[in-house]
Amino acid sequence: MNFKCGRGNPCMRIVVAISGASGTIYGIRLVEELKKMGHMVFVVVSGPAKKVAKYEGYRLPRADFAEKDIDAPFASGSNSPDVMIIAPCSLKTLGNVANGTGKGLIERAAEVMLKERKKLILLVRETPLSLVAIENMAKATLAGAVVMPASPGFYAKHREVSQLVDFVLGKALDQAGIRHGLYKRWKK
Repeated sequence: MNFKCGRGNPCMRIVVAISGASGTIYGIRLVEELKKMGHMVFVVVSGPAKKVAKYEGYRLPRADFAEKDIDAPFASGSNSPDVMIIAPCSLKTLGNVANGTGKGLIERAAEVMLKERKKLILLVRETPLSLVAIENMAKATLAGAVVMPASPGFYAKHREVSQLVDFVLGKALDQAGIRHGLYKRWKK
């Protein structure tokens, strides 16, 4: 049976991983929106993300799994989710995903998404980028991931930071094939 979630979307199983890059608001807001739409959301928060969120003044959503829980259901190809979004994605996490060197749940789940040819979205939050980071972005893209720098568009004339966050998250949801109303679409 195919249940419908918000905005006519089919309900999906989605992993949202929050890594240790600045911009934890992206992961927090993404979890809020996906749950509001009725999707089944599994949240993984890295240790560094907890420190960054505290510094940035945000309260993280309750994690369903810890980084050490490599036996989580979605850590196996036999139970892979529909979509995984790492928001924000630190350059360390990007490097581990691109090179298959991670040892925690976030990297293992990302590896599962790549091997199962499922949608993996990496919302990279860093600037400027070194050649190493650019090469890791290329590797991740060639492996099947969607690499998205957190770069908001300004044509909608946003007035608040929350609107810029929603724009970036809306672009990630577009990549995931999830209909939403997070930002105003371009019209001439």
